[in-house]
Amino acid sequence: MSKQLRPETIDWNSLGFDYIDTDYSYLSHYKDGAWDDGQLTEKSTIEIHEGSTVLHYGQHVFEGMKAYRTKEGNIQLFRPDMNAARMKESCERILMPAFPEERFVEAVKEVVRANADWVPPYESGGTLYIRPYMVGVGPNIGVKPADEYIFGIFVLPVGSYFEGGLKPSNFLVTEYDRAAPNGTGAAKFGGNYGASLQPGVAAKKAGFADAVYLDPKTHTKIEEVGAANFFGITHDDQFVTPKSPSILPSITKKSLLYLAEHRFDMEVIEGDVYIDELDRFKEAGAMGTAAVIAPVGGLQYKGELHVFYSEEEVGPITKKLYDELVGIQFGDKEAPAGWIQTVDA
Repeated sequence: MSKQLRPETIDWNSLGFDYIDTDYSYLSHYKDGAWDDGQLTEKSTIEIHEGSTVLHYGQHVFEGMKAYRTKEGNIQLFRPDMNAARMKESCERILMPAFPEERFVEAVKEVVRANADWVPPYESGGTLYIRPYMVGVGPNIGVKPADEYIFGIFVLPVGSYFEGGLKPSNFLVTEYDRAAPNGTGAAKFGGNYGASLQPGVAAKKAGFADAVYLDPKTHTKIEEVGAANFFGITHDDQFVTPKSPSILPSITKKSLLYLAEHRFDMEVIEGDVYIDELDRFKEAGAMGTAAVIAPVGGLQYKGELHVFYSEEEVGPITKKLYDELVGIQFGDKEAPAGWIQTVDA
């Protein structure tokens, strides 16, 4: 879509998850060992050298986060400091200069403020999706880190993840690996997502929502569900989620772990989740920025579908956790200290 589309012409209730060209993006350049001051731009393209390391050696990391319109019309961010810290960790893994964390948060606020008219109204259930990214640029040819980098942020309005309400989906356990042991799995690095395209498409062609990845070393333990983290609710109400150096550390997961323990008095466990022990769970789901929680109806493994609570209805604990976190994000429920930052008009 072009910039001819304006906020006042949008049907907020029919938004999907498609690119929309908004008013402003943010760009900052790294050269000679330092970041420049950065600035807003009306451009939605960047120009890079043909020798850029992002094109040849995959020097690229990114983040995904959202801005929320409250019932009172205010705009707020959910734990942006954690996105800043995670991007710093991703940069360090790919040998890129981290964008300073405080500047990251301020830059996010600046670009959201400049695009305030694009933040969907509260009643639509939509949000302003925020995509910070960093790429290695400049004239390079050898296999080594770049000397120059671009840090950017663009935003776009997106609709509620679930059409017709929160519903379970079935997933297919794939034989493919998302990341190698001791590899880049814990970094939000573009190459990990490129590796997921083929198994994801194959799962969808087979009638499933996405692929589920097992641990790359033994193929016995669940690691990720598509691009999201897995959780299961045991029959004695434990909240269990995999722990592995190959898993991307999800901000949604960390938040749900806290809420499960501190608001619902559940025991929380991060540890091994074996694919042949699914009977221990009465509910299951995937956690991430886009959906918050995507309920897992069933997992198909070696030709057999294991159903958790239901293929049609969301389990009560999953629904309770979802409502609590979404309520915090949209300002309807009290947030733990430090979780919410507002964007001044």
